[in-house]
Amino acid sequence: MHRQFDDLMLGSIELFCLAGELGGFTAAATAAGVTPAAVSRSVARLEARLGVRLFVRSTRQIRLTDAGRVYMEQCRQALAQFADAERMASGQETRLSGRLRISVPTTYAHYRLLPRLPDFHREHPGIRLDLHIANRNVGFADDAFDLAIRVRAPADSSLIARHLEDAPLVIVATPAYLEAHGVPGSIADLARHECIQFDLPSSGRRIPWLFRENGEDIEFDAESSFTVSDDVLGGVTLARAGAGIFQTYRFVVEEDLAKGSLVELLQPFGGRTRPYNVIYPHSRFVPPRVRAFIDFLATRVTPAQAT
Repeated sequence: MHRQFDDLMLGSIELFCLAGELGGFTAAATAAGVTPAAVSRSVARLEARLGVRLFVRSTRQIRLTDAGRVYMEQCRQALAQFADAERMASGQETRLSGRLRISVPTTYAHYRLLPRLPDFHREHPGIRLDLHIANRNVGFADDAFDLAIRVRAPADSSLIARHLEDAPLVIVATPAYLEAHGVPGSIADLARHECIQFDLPSSGRRIPWLFRENGEDIEFDAESSFTVSDDVLGGVTLARAGAGIFQTYRFVVEEDLAKGSLVELLQPFGGRTRPYNVIYPHSRFVPPRVRAFIDFLATRVTPAQAT
């Protein structure tokens, strides 16, 4: 079999990744215990092999080109897989280690994932968790995430989506708001109420409210004095303050409903859900730390185990 990568080329890739991560040849050289000239030669060797520039150089700094950024993230994943494979082959995988980058939306982060992460850390103290909590979609190659939790499964065939749960939706308001404005008895009644709206950060599109009536799924659009974008929990806070009615996930307002500080409305028209999925790149080799986290999500975070 013809070798595509000799030891020199693999070493060059490692030095290139160090330079990209640390933002300079000198810093990479110090970390690796070599000279800055050795790092420069390694990068030049890769650029000659690929036929593209990986860094933009100036007298004061270097920065990755777009091609360099994509190449670095792919190389980092490959090097991490090499390290995982060595640990598995040598029997060292009893203690998982390495960095795990996770993107998760605000609702799922605060009410499902974050309260249970200390359990994962106790089981796998060698894994460092980097959490990106936001409602925007992320790119795995560009943003270097290992996995993401999202409501919509991707159409991208290079990604795998594993279903976590179908999260029930509820319509809620405070007793004070209902005393002042009345209790809606039908979906049509919502047109006379303040129905707090949420706009998707990726598209600016307003999220319709979901109902089920006589076995038929219905979407409802309403106008309101309040529209929230980016952080859907802002809508929950407004509802808790008595600003109006809001549709959210039951797991977000379970305690409010139990205490009576929020009241569930239009229960005969409920039953709708939104699916949550964990998404990760399709690969013949999934790092053990990624597999461990996916198994943790499935057994310790989803409703069967949620408290």
